[in-house]
Amino acid sequence: MDTTHDGRPRRNEFRRGDARRPTLTAALCAIAGVLFGSGVHASGLRSGPAAVDQQRLANADEDPGQWMSYGRTWSEQRFSPLTQIDDTNVGRLGLAWYADLNTYRGVDATPLEIDGVLYNVSAWDVTTAYDATTGKVLWTYDPKVPLKWARLACCGPVSRGLAAWNGKIFVAALDGRLIALDARTGKPVWITQTLVPGQPLSVTGAPRVADGLVVIGNGGGDFGARGYISAYDAQTGRQVWRFYIVPGDPAKGPDGAASDSVMPMAAKTWTGQWWKVGGGGNDWDTIVYDPRLDLVYFGTGNGSPHPQAFRSPGGGDNLFLCSIVAVSARTGRYVWHYQEIPGEEWDYDCTAPLMLADLEIGGRLRHVIMQAPKDGFFYVLDRATGKLLSAKAYVPNTWASRIDMRTGRPVIYPDAYVAVKPHLQTPSAGGGHNWNPMSFSPLTGLVYIPTMEQWMVVSELPKGQCQFVLGRSTLCAGVNNYPELRKRLNREAEARDKGYLLAWDPVHQREAFRIPYPHPGNGGTLVTAGNLLVEGTIERTLAIYRADNGRKLWEMPVESVPVAGPIAYSVRGKQYIAVNSGWNSAIVHGLTSGDRPFSVGPARLLVFTLDAKGVTLPPAPPVAAIPPPPATEEPVREVQAGATLYSIHCAVCHGQNAIGSGAKDLRHLGPQAHAAFDDIVLGGKLKQSGMEPFKGVLTKEQVEAIHAFVIARAQEDWQPDFLHPPKRK
Repeated sequence: MDTTHDGRPRRNEFRRGDARRPTLTAALCAIAGVLFGSGVHASGLRSGPAAVDQQRLANADEDPGQWMSYGRTWSEQRFSPLTQIDDTNVGRLGLAWYADLNTYRGVDATPLEIDGVLYNVSAWDVTTAYDATTGKVLWTYDPKVPLKWARLACCGPVSRGLAAWNGKIFVAALDGRLIALDARTGKPVWITQTLVPGQPLSVTGAPRVADGLVVIGNGGGDFGARGYISAYDAQTGRQVWRFYIVPGDPAKGPDGAASDSVMPMAAKTWTGQWWKVGGGGNDWDTIVYDPRLDLVYFGTGNGSPHPQAFRSPGGGDNLFLCSIVAVSARTGRYVWHYQEIPGEEWDYDCTAPLMLADLEIGGRLRHVIMQAPKDGFFYVLDRATGKLLSAKAYVPNTWASRIDMRTGRPVIYPDAYVAVKPHLQTPSAGGGHNWNPMSFSPLTGLVYIPTMEQWMVVSELPKGQCQFVLGRSTLCAGVNNYPELRKRLNREAEARDKGYLLAWDPVHQREAFRIPYPHPGNGGTLVTAGNLLVEGTIERTLAIYRADNGRKLWEMPVESVPVAGPIAYSVRGKQYIAVNSGWNSAIVHGLTSGDRPFSVGPARLLVFTLDAKGVTLPPAPPVAAIPPPPATEEPVREVQAGATLYSIHCAVCHGQNAIGSGAKDLRHLGPQAHAAFDDIVLGGKLKQSGMEPFKGVLTKEQVEAIHAFVIARAQEDWQPDFLHPPKRK
């Protein structure tokens, strides 16, 4: 950990343990009313759509009715100072309005609300501005992302949010275009392509604005890409800097990027010819900005290929995989890093949300950055220096016993390393906490984490069997070796799933309370000064709890799972709570009960307020029965070949071991889909739904092998007791 930067961070307005609820004084309210009535904001910026600038966002707590950035403020605490809806009256909450998003795809986005306009982005980056009080559509922009890009996005054509600055709304499209829209009309002002040509990259994360620069990362570490993060001038779209996360081909010399000064240091931690398999490290989701230190922090992803032996055969830390990296916001130059998992090989990419806070630790006020990443440890670091202050497991953990506070490195169990022989491990690749936003209340001093306990079967392909193909999966996970052991371990993993909302004390690194759910898959959280804790649940409801003790106060069925982060805002003195409800088909075991699949309605944007009446959601479609699998006996060799091909080409979207959910679960195909399997995979029958054809990538014989594997998996997991799958010879 190194630093070349100093500065004095601004303290949060509300301290941990302060029992007072933040409110505007009467004088400030009067001043604000005069300013807004005259068309001028307190920052001095002329009012208008998306009138956000450095001063206004830095003083967001003085304008608590707005949600101007992904996490409301630059700290990304997702804490709303609003108190009109509180723990005494939330039972009066009703649905004020909703908007159909015209998709059954996942909707992961946190909306923005600025001066009475709500900005939202749905699947395929379709962006809409609404009147925040009525839901009236003001404009819609469709970037018309080519459907083939769904193949390069591991988790579907989702977007996690938008950014706003000086009258513009910024959309980071799946195909890499960064698009600045006029906030008044929805018309493009400028468009910049952020992706390096020839790389299997895509963008699903929300852009952030750091003092007039729009910062965005990308995904692709599962497909052989080299990760980087870039910043663009918000006014013109001109690229200002780029920081590569892993080193490139040494023979090609420097990249001409902000990362050039530290790439020689990073290269010393790699071995072999890593650049030929991409390296990975992609920052596909998390970015946070500290305006006082003028630093941009980002989390980095998994390696490519996943098992280290295939990308860096001599070992090494493989910088900057699975790290928190701090760079200068203006120049992109390296300031410090902290690597959470040296040589990461379990797909524990450290891209879960980052959060800034001021905490009193050991009698001293510390300006910290916090993260609860997939690896199951909760990290607290000094955000000026990167010094690790504490790290404790927040979920059960079998890969590392602890984090050594002297070295900052995990103490890894010897039998946790990836090998050809499978073993059972937790957290799973889905993590103890994934991308779903967590929140922090300065009033309770607690972080609220959407938490999962899931297990996974860990193994790698035998030496020589991991064949790198750019743009194809680089999981390199074993699928056929030790079949009986693998089957037993998979059954154990499926039976151990748990999900809960965890309230975590980051100062003392301990659990305060938890709210259990029947399965993992609950959504992002919001906490308010009204002592409210808001979360979408796997039971297809939106639920609200007391933030201080977790007692449920209110819940409403919403026909789908609100996996996204909720927001709170106020217009003309009336408070609202809004959330996107659109299940993203995450890998969750056990959702299907008997012969009934887990079923959801279409995705919608939902907006609630006190005493709202007369608006109801249409009923969800009826739950269909899971059709029985074909009774054919598939040849063992063909099934084994299909398992390998499935792992390479299909698992990233449809789940390892063919365990998906929702529309992605291939075990639940009906007779028509089985009959049309070749036409779907090779002929493009479902191209308009995002299933690009694999013609030219797979042969007919290979597709038949994959189909045989899918049928075999459906037979193995067919649940009705009266049907027993045929035994294979």
